[in-house]
Amino acid sequence: MGQLILISGPNDSGKSRFAEQLAAQTTGPRYYIATMEPAVPENYARIEKHRRQRAGLGFVTLELPHGVGDAPVSPDSVVLLEDVSNLLANALFGRGGNATEVLEDLTRLQSRCKLLIAVTIGGLSSEGYDGETAGYIDALNGLNDALFARASGAARMQDHQPLWQKGGPHALD
Repeated sequence: MGQLILISGPNDSGKSRFAEQLAAQTTGPRYYIATMEPAVPENYARIEKHRRQRAGLGFVTLELPHGVGDAPVSPDSVVLLEDVSNLLANALFGRGGNATEVLEDLTRLQSRCKLLIAVTIGGLSSEGYDGETAGYIDALNGLNDALFARASGAARMQDHQPLWQKGGPHALD
């Protein structure tokens, strides 16, 4: 089983940039798994922003909105998954899946690479929401908790700075 580092935080907190910087410190093939299924102009703008950020960092980009466990990655590779929250939304709303299936898919991916750096939205509360939105937030929080439990390193982003909750800044060592 490969190593897992979890990077969480709110939107625009610097999660992606930090994850890219971590991956850039590694050796071996690098894959970037993009999970967003764009639906509105803001999605396309975010995708373009992320493409510019990772330009020149040596990533092979795979666009996989689901089925990441079957991604064509090598056992010596570093995989940056952007992001868990999109992957879960795709499963719940697009395929009738659930968080358990997404966790199993992520586990398969982790078992097939040297290092998985997973980015996710963290810190959401379902308070004040009901129905599908509350269910999604609760499922995401549960999925994030399960990933945190198995991660060797975990950082929560605050004001564009990583606050290590597990593993510390030498999580790649």
